[in-house]
Amino acid sequence: MLNAISLFSCGGIGDLALHASGFDVLLANELLQDRASVFKANYPNVSMIVGDIYDQKENILNELNTAHRNKTVDLVFATPPCQGMSKNGRGKLLNLLRKGERLPIDERNLLIIPAVEIFLSSNAHTLVLENVPEMENTYIPHPDDKNRIIAILDYVSERLGNEFVRFYKVIDFADYGVPQSRQRLISIFSRNKNLINSLKTYNTLLPEPTHSKNPTMFTKKWVTVHDVISHLPKLDAKNKETARCTEIPYHHVPILDEDKYLWVENTPLGKSAFDNQCINPQCLYQKNPTHKAIKRNGINRSSTETPLYCLKCNHLLPRPWVKDNNGKYRLMKGYTSAYKRMSWNMPASTLTQNLSYACSDNKLHPSQNRVLSLHEAMILHTINCYDFKWKRADNKKMSDKLVRELIGESIPPKGLEIILTYIAKIISN
Repeated sequence: MLNAISLFSCGGIGDLALHASGFDVLLANELLQDRASVFKANYPNVSMIVGDIYDQKENILNELNTAHRNKTVDLVFATPPCQGMSKNGRGKLLNLLRKGERLPIDERNLLIIPAVEIFLSSNAHTLVLENVPEMENTYIPHPDDKNRIIAILDYVSERLGNEFVRFYKVIDFADYGVPQSRQRLISIFSRNKNLINSLKTYNTLLPEPTHSKNPTMFTKKWVTVHDVISHLPKLDAKNKETARCTEIPYHHVPILDEDKYLWVENTPLGKSAFDNQCINPQCLYQKNPTHKAIKRNGINRSSTETPLYCLKCNHLLPRPWVKDNNGKYRLMKGYTSAYKRMSWNMPASTLTQNLSYACSDNKLHPSQNRVLSLHEAMILHTINCYDFKWKRADNKKMSDKLVRELIGESIPPKGLEIILTYIAKIISN
């Protein structure tokens, strides 16, 4: 059995993969008590240190050196918060630095610093980071030189030294059998001889994809939304009686108000409510211009020219609208993917903590008038493949909000298990 430390553990959904791939998680750290409580309910024997990683660094190391002093740590798995990651242009930051101005750096990006220090102090041979693709191009002020900025991954390499090799790649978890398209940057730093030799031989530390959009002799077809949730009892967001299935925990959805329900029920498969056409029975004109995004100053903006009234009969279209103080309707501002139905024959789009909102990115059920249920989200995230307990160690009620956050902030464990099993096998050979 290999041993691991889990940092930024959230509720422990990613740790399902660590355990399944042969790692015994000795110690974990999570900032928020409610998430840590869910972790403890699922892993009662793991040492959980709750609190800011900066403040708790010494406690983490003390716990490691006391409760686990006779055990060798092989791997540290860290998933720093992704909200602060951005493609912050190096040139722009350097210009601000030269001017003596404050750099627009999200403090959460600096959490990599204590994470690396914990890794070094643990004497583990391998560090695995998981984050959004933007991490590759995110810069931070160098902790030892205020007049210098450095890419996060370069900082890790510099701090670890030449003893460690570095490999990183953006992957899509759909390519590993997850019924959800979720692109993430997997970064591996290691001084393990087996991993170093494997990297030299194969030029990768990741397994080959098991699935693809167009299957080959080496890959299966992507697992689709239809494959995993089409069999579930139907729900409808019109009222509380139709919005809930009492036989299946968490198979319920929020009720939509009358206007939103109108927009949703008129939205075809794979389309956005922003593109809905005329529903006036005397007209039914179907060629009103659809909603498009325009690029302004390099940023995608929703078009202001999308009509809200039918060009033929002037009837109000069932498109997302708001009313101003004068009672006048205008088109709601939003992305072209808002109020959009998922496709049956594709993996789901990335699940976020906003998955229960109709305006969220591509989260309307493919054929039913509603958003995804939490039960469906658990399936699309592959949590259903494991014995994960949706409960808290402190016996407080598990709110739907917390469930959404745990799913949105975590890694699909089934895909991660394939990756970590591959790494564990190389280490153990």
